[in-house]
Amino acid sequence: MNKIVLIGAGSANFGLGTIGDIFKSKILEGSTVTLHDINAQALENTKKIALEYKEKLKVNYNIEATTNRAEALKDAKFCIISIEVGNRFDLWDQDWKIPLQYGVKQIYGENGGPGGLFHSLRIIPAILNICDDIVKICPNAFVFNYSNPMQRICHAVTSKYQDLKFIGLCHEIASMERQLPTIMETDYSNIQIKAGGLNHLSILLNVKYKDTEKDGYPIIRKKFKDYYSKLTSEYYPSKPGGERGVFFELYKIYGYLPITTDSHLGEYIQWAYSVADHEAIMEFYDNYKKRCLTFYDNESHYSEYFNMSDNKMNERIIPILEAILNDTDLEESAVNVPNNNFIDSLPKDIVVEVPGILNKSGVTGMRLENYPSDFASLLNNQVGTIQLTSEAVLKESKHIAYQALLADPVVDNAIKAEQLLNTMIDFQKEYLGYLK
Repeated sequence: MNKIVLIGAGSANFGLGTIGDIFKSKILEGSTVTLHDINAQALENTKKIALEYKEKLKVNYNIEATTNRAEALKDAKFCIISIEVGNRFDLWDQDWKIPLQYGVKQIYGENGGPGGLFHSLRIIPAILNICDDIVKICPNAFVFNYSNPMQRICHAVTSKYQDLKFIGLCHEIASMERQLPTIMETDYSNIQIKAGGLNHLSILLNVKYKDTEKDGYPIIRKKFKDYYSKLTSEYYPSKPGGERGVFFELYKIYGYLPITTDSHLGEYIQWAYSVADHEAIMEFYDNYKKRCLTFYDNESHYSEYFNMSDNKMNERIIPILEAILNDTDLEESAVNVPNNNFIDSLPKDIVVEVPGILNKSGVTGMRLENYPSDFASLLNNQVGTIQLTSEAVLKESKHIAYQALLADPVVDNAIKAEQLLNTMIDFQKEYLGYLK
C-alpha cells in the first residue's frame, strides 16, 4: 500500500486540489492519503470535505489527518509539500511594499528581489525542518515541493541534503498546454516542446508538430502579437493582453516565448519595472488574494476539483507519482533539480527547471543542448543571490543575508539595502529573528 503525505494540506487550493487529482487515479487506488498541517482548523476543513467527496464519489482511498508530523511521515512513500509561514498575505504585503519605500523597484515581491529574499528567509527554515524529519523517519520517500520561492528553497534543501529525493514542481508550464494548441491549430497531444531555465524565468526553446516534425516557431512568430495582445485570464478578465509588458519585451529582445507572465518574470530582471504591466499585476494579486481568503466560503471554489467526468488534473503530481510507481520513463515538461550539466551556462549547484524522465528511480533531468547564452545571462544574474540566501539560512547570518540583497540585480543602493534589512527583521522578528 502506498502512503501519500500532503504537508500543508490545509492550504487553499493545494490540499483539496491534490486530493481531487488523487481521486481520479486508478493506479493509486487503495492508497492512504495522510493530510498534515499545523493549522488544526484548516486541516479539519480539508479532511471534512475530502471525506464527503470520498463517500459521494465512492473512491477507494483511506483518508487520515494529523497535526503530528512524525506520525504523518511514518511509512510515507511520497511527501508533497506546499506550505506558508505566518499570515501569508500580511507578510507578502510587507515583502512587496516595504522595499518600494526604500527605492527598490521590485515587482510582486514573492520569489525574486528583496521580497523573494525575505520570503525565503522565513520559509526555508520551516521546509528544512520538515526535511530533517523526512530524513529521520522516511529517508527513501520521494519529496515534491510546490512552495515558493522555488529556486531558493530547492537550492537550500539540495545543498543540505544531497541524497534526498527532492524535486520542485511548478504549474506554470501548463500555460503551454493552454496556449499552443490555439496558436498551432492542433491538439496538444500533437505538440512536442522543450522548455527550460530557472523557475519562473523559463523559455520555450523548441516546439514542433509530432506528426510532421515541422518546427512550430514560425507560426508562433506569425500569430504572437495578435494572439497574446487579446489573451485574457480569470485573474484579469477586464484587460486582454494584461500582465505581458515584460513578457513582450523578453520575446522581442531574445526571440523565445516566455513560459509565464510579468508578475513572475519581472521579479528577477533589473529593467523589468520600466516595462511591466503594473495595473494587471495588481489586479491579479487582488483577485488571487480574494480567492484564497474566501476559498472555503463557497463550494463552487473547490467542487470543480472533484469533477470525475474528465481527466483534467489541477497539478501534474499524480501522473508523476503514477510514472514512478509503474516505472514508465515518462517525460515531464518541467522539473526543478540541481543542474547536472543540464544547462551549461549555470553552476552545478543551482536548481534549474528542465524536462525530466520519471521512473522507479525518481526524476532525472534532461540536458538542454545549446542553451542560448544571451538569455542565460539573465539566469546567471540570480546565481549569487540564490547561493547567498541558502548560506544565510544555514549559517543564520544577518551579514550574509545583507550580501544576498547586494547580489540581487534589482538592488542598487547599499545603504538603503542595509536599512531595509534592519526594518524587515524588525517587522518580521518572529520569523527573521534567528539572523544574527
